[in-house]
Amino acid sequence: MGWAEEVRSYWFSLRPEQWWHDPSLDSEIRERFGELWAEKRQLPASSFLATSEDALAGVLLFDQFPRNMFRDHADQFSTDLLALQIARGAVDSGADEALAPQERGFLYMPFQHSEDLDDQQRSVLLFTALGDAEQLRYARLHHDVIERFGRFPHRNAILGRTPRPDEVAAGEVVPW
Repeated sequence: MGWAEEVRSYWFSLRPEQWWHDPSLDSEIRERFGELWAEKRQLPASSFLATSEDALAGVLLFDQFPRNMFRDHADQFSTDLLALQIARGAVDSGADEALAPQERGFLYMPFQHSEDLDDQQRSVLLFTALGDAEQLRYARLHHDVIERFGRFPHRNAILGRTPRPDEVAAGEVVPW
């Protein structure tokens, strides 16, 4: 089994509730995929665009896995740009259309995790087209935070950013 198939097989063998904020997976993902993440992160995004499956595996490796491997540490966001570049390439080429809806939802996730309003707008469009009301709800929540603040205030402490007055006045803004 190649690396991309191993990543996809692992992720989609999990129960859906494990995908979201399950700290029990942190050490397992770190031990199983940490070296692969460190090795593959050196490659350009184009290296992951040969097939839609490779693109999906790259996004999982660089967007989802770091959120487990580096929970509560800035490194969890360190490969977000690479994941976003892979997702953009896959969507721009139409490779996303070859994936099942659940897989496409994960391929689109880097747009939702971006602190760029254009990416957030694209996220809402992609999740609208996907037709999953729950995922669209989260895409809109992420979009609204970026539209309001230009960044995710809940990342400030982890990233060493000083909260701005509007963020302080709003309190902790994590609607999900």
